[in-house]
Amino acid sequence: MKIYFKSSVILILLLTGMSSISFGQAKQKANKDTEAWRYEIEGAGGVGSEGTYLIKVWSYSKKPKIAIEQAKKNAIHGVIFKGFAGAKGDPSQKPLASNPSIEDEKADFFNDFFADGGKYMKYVGVVGNGDINAGDVIKIGKEYKIGVIVSVQKDYLRKDLEAAGVIKGLSSGF
Repeated sequence: MKIYFKSSVILILLLTGMSSISFGQAKQKANKDTEAWRYEIEGAGGVGSEGTYLIKVWSYSKKPKIAIEQAKKNAIHGVIFKGFAGAKGDPSQKPLASNPSIEDEKADFFNDFFADGGKYMKYVGVVGNGDINAGDVIKIGKEYKIGVIVSVQKDYLRKDLEAAGVIKGLSSGF
């Protein structure tokens, strides 16, 4: 009985360790995809609270759960650098950064900002507890394209980026 118990415990520990290694490797791959900024962003056509955007971010990953987490980084990156098309009659939104090279010029700032658990997290939240509609999970080859609706606090994001000297304030003129 003791041998069976020890074998079971060892097997469970090995499997748990393997799954965490696998998840860790998937997270590293997702971070590489995020660093390449592989995503699509569009307006979600909903109403957010004052000073927020509701947007849908399509992220790519072999693990759907990881794509959901990466969608938060992608959403903030999109709001800052890409802007997005509106949905259902909503206007398109220009990026917060008007200088396309600011990401390279302020690379140290953005590396820290977008690090796992970085400052970007205080401006973004997943809508609906991260529930994803069946039509928002698309299998493409060996990976998934996952559509996640997020809320971005764009007014606070803009204010903090201005205070950090990353973008110019709206009142600074042209």
